[in-house]
Amino acid sequence: MSAIQDYPRFVLGNSLTAEQLAFFRENGFLHFRPFISRDRVQELLQASQQVQRQWLEEGVKKVNGVPIKYGKDVDGSPIVQRFAFASHYSPVLHEFLQDPRFQALFPLLETPGGRVGENEKNGLVINHYVNVTGSEFSQMGWHTDSLRDVFYGKRIAPMLNVGVHLDGTPATNGGLRLLTGTHRQGLRDMLFRKKYYKDVSSDDNEVAVETEPGDLTVHDGRMWHRVAQSPLVGEVSRRRVMYIPIIAGKYDPKDANSATPFYLRFLHLVK
Repeated sequence: MSAIQDYPRFVLGNSLTAEQLAFFRENGFLHFRPFISRDRVQELLQASQQVQRQWLEEGVKKVNGVPIKYGKDVDGSPIVQRFAFASHYSPVLHEFLQDPRFQALFPLLETPGGRVGENEKNGLVINHYVNVTGSEFSQMGWHTDSLRDVFYGKRIAPMLNVGVHLDGTPATNGGLRLLTGTHRQGLRDMLFRKKYYKDVSSDDNEVAVETEPGDLTVHDGRMWHRVAQSPLVGEVSRRRVMYIPIIAGKYDPKDANSATPFYLRFLHLVK
């Protein structure tokens, strides 16, 4: 188990502290508590449920080329288990992305031109994990977020994956696992250290990220991470997380005519 398993939880203000910057440079992630209130969490959940109702009614399959992942809830009813560009369908979610504290994270990119990628990558992603029969999303195997640049023959661009956690997740209920320091690895290790998405096994060096509703986490896109399956079944296994890309470089918005990225053609294999 990693020596920093009992890592510090910080508070995010209008700018990062020297301690926070140093911790991120060394370990590749930060955990802030609390970022939003429990009431705000409920507002965001209600907004996501409104988007879900619309997509179910309209039979939405893709948004801006990104497949939408559907599954079953604990009562057998259909749900969206992976949203993409969710803020395009909700004024509440769009307004949330304007929070100026997100800009405080831009220095972690260590390059100018940082921005919230609301219209790029997969936009605002909401992952809804639940461990029941019929669920299509209960875990996610080891991967890095920077692989997509390699797929397209691009230079790996700076990227932060910012998670807003809408449910509390103790380590005993699965959740985010990180291999700290791997954001400083070479290209070979980024490509071959693990079998992308297929490898769901635990690692002796992984750090379990334990969250409370309203927490915010941020990790470097080059870092190896996974989402562990809950050993619990039913309502107690539910975990919902909003992911926001913070990026730099050339502006590359997606629209209704955008092609499905190659790596997302295998999204159906992630269960």
